[in-house]
Amino acid sequence: MSLEITEDLIAKQSAEAQAIIRLLLTRLAELEAQLGQSPQNSSQPPSTQHPHAKLKRPKRDGKQRKRGGQKGHQKHQRELIPPEQCDEVIPLQPDACRQCGTPLTGSDAEPIRHPVWELPEIKPLVTEYQQHRLACPCCGITTCASLPPGVPNGQSGPRLVAFTGLLMGHFRQSKRRASLFLQDLLKMPCCASLTVKMQNQVAAALPVPYAQLQDRLGKQTQLFMDESPTKQANQKAWLWTAVAPLFAVFAIFSSRKGDALPKLLGDSFQGIINCDRAKMYWQAKRLQWCWAHLKRDFQALIDHPDKQVQRLGHDLMRQVKLMFQHWRRYKEGKIRWGTFRRSMSPVRQEINALLLRGKFSGNKRRIGMCSELYKHRQWLWNFVDVNGIEPTNNTAERALRPAVIYRKLSFGTQSESGSRFVERMRTVSETCRLQNRSAYDYLTKAVTAHFSKQPPPSLAPNP
Repeated sequence: MSLEITEDLIAKQSAEAQAIIRLLLTRLAELEAQLGQSPQNSSQPPSTQHPHAKLKRPKRDGKQRKRGGQKGHQKHQRELIPPEQCDEVIPLQPDACRQCGTPLTGSDAEPIRHPVWELPEIKPLVTEYQQHRLACPCCGITTCASLPPGVPNGQSGPRLVAFTGLLMGHFRQSKRRASLFLQDLLKMPCCASLTVKMQNQVAAALPVPYAQLQDRLGKQTQLFMDESPTKQANQKAWLWTAVAPLFAVFAIFSSRKGDALPKLLGDSFQGIINCDRAKMYWQAKRLQWCWAHLKRDFQALIDHPDKQVQRLGHDLMRQVKLMFQHWRRYKEGKIRWGTFRRSMSPVRQEINALLLRGKFSGNKRRIGMCSELYKHRQWLWNFVDVNGIEPTNNTAERALRPAVIYRKLSFGTQSESGSRFVERMRTVSETCRLQNRSAYDYLTKAVTAHFSKQPPPSLAPNP
């Protein structure tokens, strides 16, 4: 039996019952709205969605595309390396004509090249240092020979330490899986505690280059920033990232509050931060709110049951799509900066007017968001007023994604030293990617310098 709750039915109840019914109806509406939230219409990351959930995708115009590469798609294939870089070149010549059998001689000026990539036999290089202890013939004191400079006190060399650190910090393998990998591939005795030791050695080699990059954050004109929850020793913590054009810095703090921002950036930062609308960023004063997040907020208005709210969402989304069309044309070089700014002027005016309309609409769902966006509307349009500023925070989200996957696999860190390893390794990994450098080569040089007590190589981009 169903019962429709009408205003007449509510009016028949006592004042106390009316208040309870209206409270329950309000709460019911809020819960129904939450059930309708998804990564497509809220700030929820895609990782929060159930893997079996059906995604609501926008309808495509025209015919359904076939799977695989589309017509005109650039083919991706491994480029041929110069013959002089090959370890061995084996010429193959036919002996006789495949048609009549006549013997063939000579050579082909442009033979078909068929390179085959193969791994050599993987076998560890073990060097034993025999430290002799000799007694002095005069005083009888025994003296032991010292290890050469750069030789570690432990039994793991710099390349092995760097490789193991890369396995855990870059390829996101657990300590147990890393130890099993080393046992299977190198046939070397290894356990999880040994990988922890090598992890700490990698972290100990990186504080100086890490600090150098962090010092550079305050001098940047633009930073992409994001944060994600993690755990340290089963206590809640937050992993932050700040991405510049050619480097990135990761840091783990115990809170998400405003004091984390000056800890990461220092007090000298005067640039623009690309970010979502989280309030701890507001102290920076110069922001560019992410329009990818705003699109999801406007999609939430479209999904709202109220028709007026839906209409506002559709009107805003129409202008956002037009805005991104202008932006893509500018980024592709089809229009110049001045033309882009002129094209954006009516879009900007229309979105500001729509936000003002939502601010005075009387709908609670619209008033809060529209009021905030209109009050801080300059943070919507810095990418139009300042050349070089991006309209989205996708750069930071892409940089943070591998760290989030690592957190899911490792369940966070268990100690301060583990947190330092994660933030320094993620910094090395992302920075090397942005600079098109080999993370393994860099780590090997850094660990070698650490064992030799020499200054580590810099991660900072060339001026």
